[in-house]
Amino acid sequence: MNMTLMLVGGLLLLILGAEFLVRGAVRLASRAGVSPLLIGLTVVGFGTSMPELVTSVQGALSGSPGVAVGNIVGSNLFNLLVILGMAALIHPLAVPSRALQRDGILVIATAALFVGFGYFQALDRAVGTVLLGLLLAYLVFAWRQERKGGTPATEHTAPLEKAAALEGVDRAVAPSQPPTAGTSWITALLMTAGGLIALVIGARLFVGGSIALAHTLGISETVIGLTIVAAGTSMPELATSAMAAFRRQYDVAIGNVLGSNIYNILGIGGVTAWVAPTTVPETIAVFDGPVMLGVSIVVALFLWSGHRLTRVEGGLLVLAYVLYLWVI
Repeated sequence: MNMTLMLVGGLLLLILGAEFLVRGAVRLASRAGVSPLLIGLTVVGFGTSMPELVTSVQGALSGSPGVAVGNIVGSNLFNLLVILGMAALIHPLAVPSRALQRDGILVIATAALFVGFGYFQALDRAVGTVLLGLLLAYLVFAWRQERKGGTPATEHTAPLEKAAALEGVDRAVAPSQPPTAGTSWITALLMTAGGLIALVIGARLFVGGSIALAHTLGISETVIGLTIVAAGTSMPELATSAMAAFRRQYDVAIGNVLGSNIYNILGIGGVTAWVAPTTVPETIAVFDGPVMLGVSIVVALFLWSGHRLTRVEGGLLVLAYVLYLWVI
């Protein structure tokens, strides 16, 4: 199959598959009586991260750790430098939320944890257990925080803002209680199954095309994973944060990025390590991982200084990503 067709077709299937999977899963959960808050924190919150998840798992299963791990690290870099930078260029982002400042610390902590695991140990099932356990603990904390009556806007957690970002672009994924009339169990199951099938096929095509591209260009699969694969699977986050910035929903735009980075490391890293244990390429362990950690610290400082991300700072973030591409 043509390499370009595999890349483009695979990416489209990933994005569309994630959308249908989330829509179907939201309807199933609503009909099962699950609270809208819990659906938002889990099903909807993971919605825009599904392309990264299935791509990293497929990369690990295909014996391409450069694609699997590079996608996680590269997506986090793309989120912080390009998506957050572009959102600030659209409109300077005010950061009034104490919760987002707290989640900024968590982004740094998870990045440091991933760097430590990558340098000293492979992504095995023990590491996966730790990462998924931390994700579960964080989601429980977020759920307890959000279910408090009268929670002020400045106390919303990044997972809820991440879900709000997707709901702002696609209202069909917003959970409702009681569920929307006319949506049967069969319809919801078909949407969920169809989305899952599209994700699996899309991941195989996209990873296969990415590996073929690396061989054609004579560069490593790790570089492809850090750049083309990571940028491609991060397109949903780019769309949702850009839309939030246009609407001047600053907490949503920022929380979407912070929540995605936390989910990428704890969720995608944890699931990948459990399903298909893989090694961490040396270049990522000694260079790209520490760069991700450094960028996380710099972005957090930007967010905390003056409680806003200015257009100048946004432009610097985008330029930093261009520099990073040139270096690797």
